[in-house]
Amino acid sequence: MTRRTFLAASAAAAASTAPRSRMGIATTCFMTARRPKDTLEFLEYCHGLGAGGIQAPLTSVEAAYIARLRRRLEELGMYFEAMVSLPREDATAFERTAGAAKEAGALVLRTTAPGPRRYEAFESREAWEAAAARARAGIKAAVPVVEKLRLPLAIENHRDWTLEEFLLLLKEYSSEFVGVCLDTGNNIALLDDPMEVVERLAPYAVSTHIKDMGVEEYEEGFYLVEVPLGEGALDVPRMVETIRRARPDVKWTLEMITRDPTPVPCLSPRYWTAMPRRDARDLARTLVWVRRQQQKLPRPARLGAAPLLRLEEDNVKQCLHYARERLGI
Repeated sequence: MTRRTFLAASAAAAASTAPRSRMGIATTCFMTARRPKDTLEFLEYCHGLGAGGIQAPLTSVEAAYIARLRRRLEELGMYFEAMVSLPREDATAFERTAGAAKEAGALVLRTTAPGPRRYEAFESREAWEAAAARARAGIKAAVPVVEKLRLPLAIENHRDWTLEEFLLLLKEYSSEFVGVCLDTGNNIALLDDPMEVVERLAPYAVSTHIKDMGVEEYEEGFYLVEVPLGEGALDVPRMVETIRRARPDVKWTLEMITRDPTPVPCLSPRYWTAMPRRDARDLARTLVWVRRQQQKLPRPARLGAAPLLRLEEDNVKQCLHYARERLGI
């Protein structure tokens, strides 16, 4: 999508009279067709859709841009959560980005560690362990920065750590400024029970990715994909209420990714290459659940560019409506 087209869409959306929701929108909701590039443009676009905030990377850390972003956030009464990468060799770039995010009014810094889908990205257990060690080093380097800024670091459960591993990871860092960006659907791909994930991670939630998931069985496992809230296999109202009880001040951010289903080949040897040992009951429980919940999943990639662009936006609008009407968000 060209910058001119995005600006036109943003202006049209901003001119709309969409009912306001307290739910925000992550840029990942538009990673398929729209692919927003500018934080301010994305803010205006989401305001036009009726969202309560955004979760997005910073386009620039220059003072003038940050001042404009903060001013516009305040004018619109919307919240901002910054998407960031963890430090690598040193924390200089991270510290600069984190400081700019704080100046812009960011409430948290959302990150992944390490991030890639574990069962796809790593050719061996040793490769996973190396990536996990780098992730731990990045978190360790980030902690003094976020503590100094008093700006929480929200690590997303991102199809990398199993629930038990993620809980151990959180316990490694005793800082009150390290928590979770609680994604309600990702850990299904690691054979974790999605409701148990929410119940056990909710006390650590400083950010959220609220989503519903559709599942469909195939010969090597199952397909998994985001679907509009209320149309999938998750008990979203119960999940939201569980998080609300544990963390009443957390912001609700939508991650409705319009894309083709992704395979979770849990019955193939390749899936287990970098995975820890799991109880056979985890696999059996998940597959039984998939068979009970499965539905014919959409394959939007076959659509043309214009229909896909419309569908992506319509799915987000549908989720915002559901959040207002069914979740009180």
